[in-house]
Amino acid sequence: MSITASQVKELRDRTGAGFMECKKALSESGGDLEKAMEELRKSGVASAAKKAGRAANEGLVWSYIHPGGRVGVLLEVNCETDFVAKTDDFQNMLKDISMHIAASDPSPIGVRREDIPEELIEKEKKFLTEQARESGKPEAVIEKMIVGRMEKFFAERVLLEQPFVRDDKKTVGTLVTEAVAKLGENIVVRRFARFQLGVD
Repeated sequence: MSITASQVKELRDRTGAGFMECKKALSESGGDLEKAMEELRKSGVASAAKKAGRAANEGLVWSYIHPGGRVGVLLEVNCETDFVAKTDDFQNMLKDISMHIAASDPSPIGVRREDIPEELIEKEKKFLTEQARESGKPEAVIEKMIVGRMEKFFAERVLLEQPFVRDDKKTVGTLVTEAVAKLGENIVVRRFARFQLGVD
């Protein structure tokens, strides 16, 4: 099947992938745009995983004040070169993540699971265990209930696992992975601070 330039252009516009990658994905999918997008997404995730071990010592500290001035966010995201840090794609990602942190409810506690204080995890487990025992279900079922509810807790409170506020079909982590695939560098969300008026 012959792939037209307009098909390649449309796929490039929708994914930000390179010309040859788009042409190859369209050829492999028989011209099906949706399948080609899925192929590019899979290959992007694979290439992002390869880049994860590379040093990311450049980047930006981004500030965002939510409209109304009651919530503000400081965010540090690292990449491999200052060239990438200056691109619109990188800066738009920082803006999106900052807006997400400001708008998300409940707000994230840490970037990754290991950033959540151990005492908070234990406190949550204890609470969920007591709640599950009140159900009167067998111990094996209670264990599964606790595991499931802890996964929900992490999905709600870990930044990279939260559903992205502007597109809840993907997580903040997926947003970062897509940026890695598009920009071709390792990107690491290092830390953030969220400030809310009158809240400690």
